[in-house]
Amino acid sequence: MVLDFNKLPEDARVWIYQSNRAFTAGEVAQIEEELAVFVAGWTHHGDALNGAFVVKYNQFIILGIDENTTGASGCSIDSSVFFIKQMEKKFNVQLLDRMQTAFRGDNDIEVVSLARFNDLVKDTKITENTTVFNNLVATKGVFDSQWEVAAKMSWHKRYFN
Repeated sequence: MVLDFNKLPEDARVWIYQSNRAFTAGEVAQIEEELAVFVAGWTHHGDALNGAFVVKYNQFIILGIDENTTGASGCSIDSSVFFIKQMEKKFNVQLLDRMQTAFRGDNDIEVVSLARFNDLVKDTKITENTTVFNNLVATKGVFDSQWEVAAKMSWHKRYFN
């Protein structure tokens, strides 16, 4: 069953997939169509999952599951990763590269390698107050409050020692 992402309970699990580039409006429309089909058929050992999705800032695909009825399993998580890999190929993007991080630059969202992020910190082009995207959040409640935060409030703070 496809749920409204904004209505997921705070304890719903979320997975965030960050693209190395912004999607075009046409690509977002295609991705949303494919996400709707995937989530509608997303199952756990034959039982339908209560899933949701959202594409944020034309750059992040977020999947969520309300586990209060049926929880995710290794197989259902694997199927979502397989789906994301298909999106990578179809749109020629990187969505599973955990060695890249995103932050708000002067005008847009910038995605850089962790090494480059560290260099930008050293050059004071990124500060503790720079808005970063903490893609490690695991629940909808934490996503709502701690996904887009100042670097000093995220795991990124380790770069400022």
